[in-house]
Amino acid sequence: MKEIIKHKFPYLFFLLLLSNFVVVYGQERTVTLNMSKVPLSSVLTEIEKQTSMSVVYNIGDVDINRIVSIKVSKESLSNVMNILFKGTNISFSIVNKHIVLSTKNPQKEKKDKTPITASGTVADAQGEPLIGVSVLVKGTSNGTITDMDGNFKIQASKGDVLEISYVGYASQSITLANAQPLKIVMGEDTQALEEVVVTALGIKRATKALSYNVQEVKADELTTNKDPNFVNSLNGKVAGVTINASSSGVGGASKVVMRGTKSIMQSSNALYVIDGVPMFAATSEGSMEFGSQGTSEPIADINPEDIESMSVLTGAAAAALYGSDAANGAIVITTKKGKEGKLSITVNSNTEITNAFVLPRFQTRYGTGSQLYSGEDRSWGKHLTEKNYYGYDPGSDYFQTGIIGTESVSFSAGTEKNQTYASAAAVNAKGIVPNNKYDRYNFTFRNTTKFLNDKMTLDVGASYIKQKDRNMVNQGTYNNPLVGAYLYPRGNDWGEVKLYERYDPARKIYTQYWPVGAAGMTMQNPYWVNYRNLRTNNKDRYMMNASLNYQILDWLSISGRVRMDNSNNDYEEKFYASTNTQLTESSERGLYGITRTHDKQLYADFLINVNKTFGEDWNLQANLGGSFSDIRSNSIKVRGPIADGSIPGEQVGLTNFFAIQHLSPSKTERTQAGWREQTQSLFASAELGYRSTYFLTLTGRNDWPSQLAGPNSKNSSFFYPSVGVSVVLSELMPNLPKDYLSYWKLRASYASVGVAFERFLANPHYSWDKTVWSSTTNYPVYDLKPERTQSYEIGMTIRFLKNFNMDLTYYNTKTMNQTFDPQLGVSGWSSIYIQTGAVRNQGFEFSLGYKNTWNKFTWETGYTFSANKNKILTLADNVVNPATGERFSINTLNMGGLGETRFLLREDGSMGDIYSLIDLRRDDNGAFYIDEKGNIVTQALEKVDDYIKLGSVLPKANMAWRNNFNWKNFRLGFMISARLGGVVFSRTQAILDSFGVSEVSADVRDRGDIIFANGDRVTPERWFNTIGGDKTIPQYYTYSATNVRLQEASFGYTFPRKMFRDVCELSVSLVGRNLWMIYNKAPFDPESVASTNNFYQGIDYFMMPSQRNIGLNVSLKF
Repeated sequence: MKEIIKHKFPYLFFLLLLSNFVVVYGQERTVTLNMSKVPLSSVLTEIEKQTSMSVVYNIGDVDINRIVSIKVSKESLSNVMNILFKGTNISFSIVNKHIVLSTKNPQKEKKDKTPITASGTVADAQGEPLIGVSVLVKGTSNGTITDMDGNFKIQASKGDVLEISYVGYASQSITLANAQPLKIVMGEDTQALEEVVVTALGIKRATKALSYNVQEVKADELTTNKDPNFVNSLNGKVAGVTINASSSGVGGASKVVMRGTKSIMQSSNALYVIDGVPMFAATSEGSMEFGSQGTSEPIADINPEDIESMSVLTGAAAAALYGSDAANGAIVITTKKGKEGKLSITVNSNTEITNAFVLPRFQTRYGTGSQLYSGEDRSWGKHLTEKNYYGYDPGSDYFQTGIIGTESVSFSAGTEKNQTYASAAAVNAKGIVPNNKYDRYNFTFRNTTKFLNDKMTLDVGASYIKQKDRNMVNQGTYNNPLVGAYLYPRGNDWGEVKLYERYDPARKIYTQYWPVGAAGMTMQNPYWVNYRNLRTNNKDRYMMNASLNYQILDWLSISGRVRMDNSNNDYEEKFYASTNTQLTESSERGLYGITRTHDKQLYADFLINVNKTFGEDWNLQANLGGSFSDIRSNSIKVRGPIADGSIPGEQVGLTNFFAIQHLSPSKTERTQAGWREQTQSLFASAELGYRSTYFLTLTGRNDWPSQLAGPNSKNSSFFYPSVGVSVVLSELMPNLPKDYLSYWKLRASYASVGVAFERFLANPHYSWDKTVWSSTTNYPVYDLKPERTQSYEIGMTIRFLKNFNMDLTYYNTKTMNQTFDPQLGVSGWSSIYIQTGAVRNQGFEFSLGYKNTWNKFTWETGYTFSANKNKILTLADNVVNPATGERFSINTLNMGGLGETRFLLREDGSMGDIYSLIDLRRDDNGAFYIDEKGNIVTQALEKVDDYIKLGSVLPKANMAWRNNFNWKNFRLGFMISARLGGVVFSRTQAILDSFGVSEVSADVRDRGDIIFANGDRVTPERWFNTIGGDKTIPQYYTYSATNVRLQEASFGYTFPRKMFRDVCELSVSLVGRNLWMIYNKAPFDPESVASTNNFYQGIDYFMMPSQRNIGLNVSLKF
């Protein structure tokens, strides 16, 4: 028997217990219809809307394409059904909230049929009882539904056929042979007829009509193995998305790039949208080079338990309705609402322990000393003996076991007219280094109300977030405890420096104890950095939103939304006296800084929505609207050293008294800054369908951004269009066996979208440089053009062999009018910007899924693969200098990096190419050049053409394989992910080698001197000091970024409600993330990033290690 389900809808939370008889539910409900020459399916859909009931039938029995006309006003539901099926062989019955359609049996019942009472239990594949399953005697109106325990009882006769149906499950037919109780297991319906997905602006679309790739992720995929920043939980679950977790630790900002890096100067991070409203990404990128300040991001504040689902819009066409913010794709988040029914309560508790996942390999067998340096900060000494062996290893002696505790509770209740949802959550984390903490508290409320005869719906919500983090370090050498922890001489006693401060009777304060010294790189006692170089961040954030929808006609509605998102942030720095004076601006008394930031976002929009059928074949879904976005940011910063009397005339401040009045007036930075952006937009979309087979989609958006404001700007707005088509080929092959091919769709789309502009390009401003105003500005770009991304996409979706589904997409994007500083010195201006050049990204995305159930065992597996090729087509070829009128060309653009490792952009190269600007000098025979003192000589590469290309930090491909197994109430899941291609550079490993603390350096020492092919020899210390010292030669520390890992695993059991007298359901799970690095050649995790900047990925400079998480999750549902 084929599927009996007509529509897929949310499972009923509570159904009235019925048995032995049919309740004529809704007998008094009335329906108003005025529909002419439309398919029966359209009428049944309208009846469902007006009655809040579901129509259930056997597809083979009911001709839903039959053309009907009906006009009734406030007619009873029963009379309407009689009119619709008059003269047919279809009968109906109303069972609770189901309208059950079945064929009439013209044959008279035989008198010899034996009456019996049929009974049994209906459960899902996991053995959980299903409530409200429809049980119908075929050919009659005799039916019932299952009770709270999945039980049913119905009067029938031997030989009768029971039709068992339930929303979301494949229906079954069972012939009654006797009165023995039945045990019925229902498998999930894998062929949903009318699947819908949330797209841009929160608009719901039928998946079969989409002309672009949209991947939906359900809430349980995020919360089964949760991360405090839920974005990291997306990794590997969608194709075409590269997610790099932050080295800042818990709550750190993640780098999310869809379909490749597109812009030279602007961010490539994806746009986040919550309930249709774009979220302002008010976040720093994280420190680079020497700085060590980590960073969080606004999206990390969201409680993952409040998320209902997510739609990932990887392509420009999918996100085109966001205009100038659409080029990088979007993650559209739909949050939970209250549900109709009695009060339900969900309590979750998750506790995880964490430790360092991938660390460099350290040596413990060679002691303190050096043949090249006089200090006692290196580990090139003699082999340690049993008497002087301390066995210090940072992995076990410095790093600690971190703990992440996540608690949440949510409430849902409501009536048919009013539903309420509320939740509260707390995340409390202790990091893997001492005194690193992260705390976040979320409170959410949402209410949905219908009134005016259910034509108007008001949805209001509010959220409050309190977040605090301490010592969020990402990388670098300034104020980074890893420098001292990694380089501590192996012949010294680590226990001695654990007491990181000693009392100084002369100064009457506690001062840092660190006999090792700074080692030329601001190295300090790690514990002093942890407890006396304090950096704290406090955030208060509140969000309020409201939406109002009015159903004017059955095919026409209008809606409006408004959202306010405000956050107040205080960032404090307290560096105590005796901190390395390079970090306290030479003060012996300490340093204090405070930055107070206020960010405000106000967003409002309106939408006119049309969903109308014309005749028998045509359908139009259209939207017309406008939006208003206003974003403001203001900050006040005071930062400086505590006055120590070194500057004549300044009053001395109190040591370690962290207040503004104690700071040095001449050295203190006092800055007040702010900006405001505003964008008004109009947009429209239209989706035209023919016979539910052919679809044409058009969208357009016009943005009026404030960056174009000003009397001299030549442009005031930009227009962004898109067009797409899709064809459901399976609809054209009705005779094709559904067991072999049940669904096949082809799609294609084109879009032209933009990247948000940098501020003040068309209206330059003078900047404040600590104590004075700058005397120049950048040259104004009055003829500002959009940094436009043109995207083409084709793809197909197939469901075949009953249990398989596949999606394949090819895309080609070209981002033109690259806006960047060509780094030309121009008299009278601080810089100039040009708009030229183009970057192309092309690749494909592939996903394959399989799901099947055998008795009580279910296996669901999914594989995703995506590959992207990034190429710089042009940079600047014969371009006019806007300041001088002269023409110039650029074939190389230096985007920065670390030391002698630089990101260089070149035509035909990629946006991730890194080069070395240094090499070992060679003699005329090609051998390494060694001077008369025995030193290996290096040489700087002066000519650009001589730079050595190390590779690209961008991956060639990403893949993941997910598996979920369910047997009865047990469940097991795991995911293996892999990144293929690309390179990374580790300055950390270079310095470890040069200081003699790495296992590599010890291995070489074990083998003696290094002997070259020409017979020359050098000591290991000299060799590593040359290639890994102050000027690291990066080609010796560049590694393949290919890695394979067991990214997630979980094992759980759900205790059925009957064990707790139907009071609650208890689920317990063991969970883990980053459990096993199966393959990796780099000395750190290649997927971890210190900054979300386009040009710092793949660089390790004492970067905090990624973390392995193992925990226990407990969930209670009342």
